[in-house]
Amino acid sequence: MILKVCTSLLLLFLVNSVWTRTVRQVYDDLGPDHWSHYTSECPQECFCPPSFPNALYCDNKGLKEIPPIPARIWYLYLQNNQIETLSEKPFVNATYLRWINLNKNKITNGGIESGVLSKLKRLLYLFLEDNELEEVPAPLPVSLEQLRLARNKISRIPEGVFSHLENLTMLDLHQNSLLDSALQSDTFQGLNNLMQLNIAKNSLKKMPLSIPANTLQLFLDNNSIEVIPENYFSAIPKVTFLRLNYNKLSDDGIPPNGFNVSSILDLQLSHNQLTKIPPINAHLEHLHLDHNKIKNVNGTQICPVSIALEEDYGHYGNIPRLRYLRLDGNEIQPPIPLDIMICFRLLQAVVI
Repeated sequence: MILKVCTSLLLLFLVNSVWTRTVRQVYDDLGPDHWSHYTSECPQECFCPPSFPNALYCDNKGLKEIPPIPARIWYLYLQNNQIETLSEKPFVNATYLRWINLNKNKITNGGIESGVLSKLKRLLYLFLEDNELEEVPAPLPVSLEQLRLARNKISRIPEGVFSHLENLTMLDLHQNSLLDSALQSDTFQGLNNLMQLNIAKNSLKKMPLSIPANTLQLFLDNNSIEVIPENYFSAIPKVTFLRLNYNKLSDDGIPPNGFNVSSILDLQLSHNQLTKIPPINAHLEHLHLDHNKIKNVNGTQICPVSIALEEDYGHYGNIPRLRYLRLDGNEIQPPIPLDIMICFRLLQAVVI
């Protein structure tokens, strides 16, 4: 224990030392004569921390407009204001922006000047959550890595809006007003490096079309999805985390091997209408099936390998990897069937 603590403290010290050295190098490069200049060019409505010269804090200031952004700024914080428009003028000198947080404002699509975002050539992270957007803004900078648009009023995704965003790894559209008709077969075309797609809390009745092939995390909670198409996950062979909680899935809506997918490690199907556990893959590690209509569990039937043959695999063999199983909120009565424990020998927690 002492060795682990010492190792952790040493690692923390080294990380802090590298960070401190990096920041100090920035100070040394700037020199003391530059500080008066930085102070004078800081917008009076905002805060420019001397210890973080590349950041500009204009959050929680009651702003209705964006002030002029100094050229040195990389990180811009504008959340929790009353901003309604995004125009080109404040960003004329801000050619090095990497990060913009505009969450919790009053921005509409009509308030975004044409081309203002695409001209931010180095922008990596754009946060526009909790605004009044009705469609995904376009055009967007090709440099983007994360786009967060949760809790708007988005019901439309313009054609080709993502076609050039090859660097985008995370797209968050949860809690909007998307219908199935908004997600066409080419909607996500161009997102070749997308790893996380969040379309939870919309109004989908079907699984979305043409999810990018490299997607690792797919979040579809709180929709009205009833059916998983046959071989749906063969088009996204890397999907690892799949969330379908709070939908309308029934036994008839799931193909015989719909979730028997070797890439899926975490499968969440809570708050649906299932009466039995669907077939799963031996690689699955976490399974959430709480608050369905399941009445009993038969370990022999749901075991991804034959219990009779499991002895042949040995301790380090290809035994089922399930570690967490949640079944509470169903009609199952304890105790846990013995064959569940025989099959899933790595189980660490069962909630029933």
